[in-house]
Amino acid sequence: MKILITNANIVNENRVFRGNVLIEDQIISEVSGTTITVDADKVIDANGQYLFPGCIDDQVHFREPGLTHKGEIYTEAKAAVAGGVTSYMEMPNTIPNVFTQELLEDKYKRAAQVSLANYSFFMGASNDNLEEVLKTNPRNICGVKVFMGSSTGNLLVDKRETLEGLFSKCTMLIATHCEDEATIQDNMQVYREKYGEDVPVECHPLIRSEEACFKSSSLAVELAKKYNTRLHVLHISTEKELELFDNSIPLKEKRITAEVCIHHLWFSDEDYKTKGSLIKWNPSVKTPKDRSALLKGVLENRIDVIATDHAPHTLEEKQQTYFKSPSGGPLVQHSLVAMLELHHQGEIELVKIAEKMAHAVADCFQIDRRGYIREGYFADLVLVDLDKSWTVEKSNLLYKCGWSPLEDTTFHSSITHTLVNGHLVYHNGIFDEETKGERILFNR
Repeated sequence: MKILITNANIVNENRVFRGNVLIEDQIISEVSGTTITVDADKVIDANGQYLFPGCIDDQVHFREPGLTHKGEIYTEAKAAVAGGVTSYMEMPNTIPNVFTQELLEDKYKRAAQVSLANYSFFMGASNDNLEEVLKTNPRNICGVKVFMGSSTGNLLVDKRETLEGLFSKCTMLIATHCEDEATIQDNMQVYREKYGEDVPVECHPLIRSEEACFKSSSLAVELAKKYNTRLHVLHISTEKELELFDNSIPLKEKRITAEVCIHHLWFSDEDYKTKGSLIKWNPSVKTPKDRSALLKGVLENRIDVIATDHAPHTLEEKQQTYFKSPSGGPLVQHSLVAMLELHHQGEIELVKIAEKMAHAVADCFQIDRRGYIREGYFADLVLVDLDKSWTVEKSNLLYKCGWSPLEDTTFHSSITHTLVNGHLVYHNGIFDEETKGERILFNR
């Protein structure tokens, strides 16, 4: 199968240029600024639209197994490709928690059956599964996930002794959720005494505070420096945490990297008044000053990648009182268009979006032949019309949970085509589900 994409504005490796791309089977075989003469099976005339490398989301929760009333691999991966996300890395806090190699492989088997996007799954670290963690193969697993806060039971790993063991012995990338649980519990007690069970959601960033984030993030960085651990700190939410990360060395040389999520770049604590618990995440959405600093951190390369932390819950669950309402929300269908909206506002260049949502993720995780528009790489590609406006409505949501914190938002850009491994899986609202995504491999 040969597919030729013509007349595209190619956004890749810090430049935008008019060109053509030839795909043979799964692979990009030619990228050229001049005409490619070939007898192609299919020609896609981009007509001046922008061709991006497919986005790689390094943090999603697709809820399968055990929580499939909220979402499942099939539905959420489908939403992902409609949003220009061609590969994802999914977290271990399903039911059961992914604490064994057998449970981990079960998720891979399921994804091979139903996922339209490429996939990888994190191995979960608990208080007592270090030996099992150390069996993980770095070639075919994205990393090990450690919840240093914002979890319960064995998923919460906040004992210094346990963390020392993980950071000293694990040779794989460790991805951490950093919020200090003791600080959060103390803050919860203060607000529970003041409000009872009806704590206003506006108090969320005061309970899950800057102090809680920084205390935990700084501990993770301290341990990583002590043991030269490959550390990736997820969903940075405060200006203060930025001081922990270095922008003076190239990404490929970094041992400590950081991620920011769409919601922390889009919302602020001023939005709790209108959005309520729909924007209740852990870590919390904080101040406009934090939001501005995080975007600056992206532009200055203190923050290395942009992701979603896509974490659907049902609307009924989200509409409960503060302590009962779970944190998290669906975003993977709208991550690229949200960043393109910031581009329309003059906040970020197209090449920086491609860098932080594709190139840098591939480099950070050492992904095999993905994340760039390069000859010899897998043809994970997204065509974008920067001048095709649309409004987020329930009728065009693909999330199983059926809602979005971005409902009624008008975006000025649209995803028109998504190719996964050279297969045109999505085109102007129509899916071709015949071919599924593949397991991501890593050059380690």
